[in-house]
Amino acid sequence: MALRTILEDRDPALHKVCRPVTRFDQRLWDLLDDLKETLADANGAGLAAPQVGILRRAVIVVDDQDNMLELVNPEIIDQAGEQEGFEGCLSVPGRWGVVKRPKTVRVRAQDRNGMLFEAEGADMVARCFCHEIEHLDGRLFTEHAPRLYTTEELDQLLEEQAEKEQK
Repeated sequence: MALRTILEDRDPALHKVCRPVTRFDQRLWDLLDDLKETLADANGAGLAAPQVGILRRAVIVVDDQDNMLELVNPEIIDQAGEQEGFEGCLSVPGRWGVVKRPKTVRVRAQDRNGMLFEAEGADMVARCFCHEIEHLDGRLFTEHAPRLYTTEELDQLLEEQAEKEQK
């Protein structure tokens, strides 16, 4: 396993559509292991292969039990409800935006051996499914956010919100 460099938003690789994974071999397994290690090191909630410069349809998403789900060739097959909240990205460091996403999402994907499975997530996991799958189509969350906030602005907004809730 190895740490990979996470590309930033101006890198052309992040704006390209990824090719499906067709070979479920050691090369894919190494990529998935590297994505997990890189994600853990960056303390993120999800990571897609194009974020490390590999234009293949593979992502890692952290679920509610802090397990790292491997999703190869994932697709959203159902979604319901709506949530709106702050979203960030390891490829867009220090910037956050308010994004609307489905409240629950069901995905179909393949595991590292090519076996089909389905997974469902709500709230943050649903947000991550959508966010990471969009990376595979060359899209970033910034396309959905009407405004981007710095980390300092986000901290101030969250502090003000907490103060209002205490009153």
